[in-house]
Amino acid sequence: MKLYYLWLAFPLVIASCTINKNLMLKTHTDYVFDTLYTDSSNVEYRLAPNDIISFQLFTNEGAMILEFTSGNTNSQRFFNFQDFNYFMDNLGYADLPQVGRIKLGGYTINEAQQLLEDAYLTQFNAPYAIVKVINRRVLVFPGEGGQARVVPLTNQNITVLEALALAGGISDRGNASKIKLIRQTAEGTKVALIDLSTIEGLEYGQMVVLAGDVIYVEPVPEIANEVMRDLQPYFTIVTGLALSYVLIMRGF
Repeated sequence: MKLYYLWLAFPLVIASCTINKNLMLKTHTDYVFDTLYTDSSNVEYRLAPNDIISFQLFTNEGAMILEFTSGNTNSQRFFNFQDFNYFMDNLGYADLPQVGRIKLGGYTINEAQQLLEDAYLTQFNAPYAIVKVINRRVLVFPGEGGQARVVPLTNQNITVLEALALAGGISDRGNASKIKLIRQTAEGTKVALIDLSTIEGLEYGQMVVLAGDVIYVEPVPEIANEVMRDLQPYFTIVTGLALSYVLIMRGF
C-alpha cells in the first residue's frame, strides 16, 4: 500500500509543475499599469529602422496620376509596372535609386515624402513622391494557444477593437476584463490594462493602436482540466499496477 500511495503522489507532483506553463506576460498582483492616451488618432507614425517601404516618384507634381485617373490609355499602361520595396537598415537608412543611401528613420510619412522630393529636385522636374510602409503590424494574442495573429495596419486609425476583430475576436478561454496593451515608447515599454467586459471599457477599445503594439488577452486558468489531462497517463499506469497487484494477491 505504501508503494501504491507513492505511485499516486508522484504524478500529482509532476502535474503541479506543468499547470498553466503556457501563460505569457504575467504580472504580479501589485503591478502598477501605465495609463496610455485614449485619443491617439493624432499620433503620426514615424518611419523606424527595419521598416519596409514602397516608394514611387512622379514628375510635374504628379500630373501622371491625374492622367491615370482620367482614363488616359498611355498612363494606364505606365501604371501596370510592379511596385518596388526598399528595406531600411537598423540605423534608419534606405538605399534608393540615384540618390543612394538616405536616412528616413524618425520622419513621418509626409516628412519623408518631402525629404525625397527635395532629394530628387535636381534630377527631375517638380518631383512628387509617394511613400508607404508595408510592414506596419500589431501582434494579437486572443487568449488561447495557437490563435495568435499578426494584424497588418492597412490604415492609420485601426483601434483596439478593430485589431481584436481582425484577429478573430477574444477566444473562449480569453478574459475580456484583462487585456494588456504593450507599447514601446521613447520612455521605454508601457503596459496598460484594458477592461472590455463592460460598456465602460469602450473608451479604451476605441484607442488607436500603433505599429509594434502587442495586444495580449490574458487566458482564464483551467487548472482542473489541465490537472486531469496531465494525470490521465499516470492514472492509467497506477490503475494497471493496482489491478496487477490484486491479481497477484489472489493467486491468479
